[in-house]
Amino acid sequence: MKSFLPAIAGAAVLISLLSPPSASAHPHVFAEARLEVVAGADHAVTELRNVWRFDEVFSSSVLMDFDKNGDLKLDHSELQDIANTIRSSLGDYGYFTFITASGATVKVKKPEVFNADFKENRLLVFFIVKPEKPIPLTGNLSFGVHDPTLYTSIDFKSDSDLVQSGTGWKDCKRTVVRPNPDEVLKQNQNMLTEAFFSDPSGTDYGKLFAVRLELAC
Repeated sequence: MKSFLPAIAGAAVLISLLSPPSASAHPHVFAEARLEVVAGADHAVTELRNVWRFDEVFSSSVLMDFDKNGDLKLDHSELQDIANTIRSSLGDYGYFTFITASGATVKVKKPEVFNADFKENRLLVFFIVKPEKPIPLTGNLSFGVHDPTLYTSIDFKSDSDLVQSGTGWKDCKRTVVRPNPDEVLKQNQNMLTEAFFSDPSGTDYGKLFAVRLELAC
């Protein structure tokens, strides 16, 4: 399974840095994230707002690749190229946004809003995804952001970086789940074999370690 990140690499430096992961994959790219889950007065989730702030090493590589005029800055058109490339690449991975409603996976639409910026030597992306259908605020809901291959570490530094907004949440109890990696490995040691990691159909082992927002409504 390939991560989305090699697709935004136009030069050899990024291709070598972000080559597809193997069975021994571990994060090579790091991003701090914020996720806002929006529900309206109709008591349904209508959109998820994502902000990612990438590490300086990866950000500098993106700058070198997309700075077409060589001025060591990213102008509006260059930033838009980055945003469009990431949006296109993420499609095969559900835009790294994962939702379940009472245990059932909820797919999301292609984002209409997707922007990029470059501040303090860090690449930032901002985008909104919407579920294919509004999600009623009933039962158990789970929202998370992760790279299925674990090649990119998407971290929520604080529980306050996973938030709900809108008027429909008053009857929902919120929990932020932060899996303990050692416990995950211990509980899944029979599954995490060489065959599991080498499965040509792809394996979403990232979800085992991903921070997520859970809501009981």
